[in-house]
Amino acid sequence: MSDLSLQQAIDNIYTSINNDNEDIDLHIAALKAAMAKEGVKEAVFEPSKLAQSNRQGRKIMQSYFKKKGVAVAFSKAD
Repeated sequence: MSDLSLQQAIDNIYTSINNDNEDIDLHIAALKAAMAKEGVKEAVFEPSKLAQSNRQGRKIMQSYFKKKGVAVAFSKAD
């Protein structure tokens, strides 16, 4: 699982979110590993691909990922 690229890990997060957060903690761990491997400090997500792209949904996502050690930002292309 740690051999995923950053984009593959992010895509897996989108899939998990759209499947009622199925295995989300595993995908967050894989994302964290991919970020470390590629030297990235922040994962950038597209709000349009999220199940809840409103401000509250984005803040909940940021908070949860932060607890898991992953900084989250959102692209402006909405």
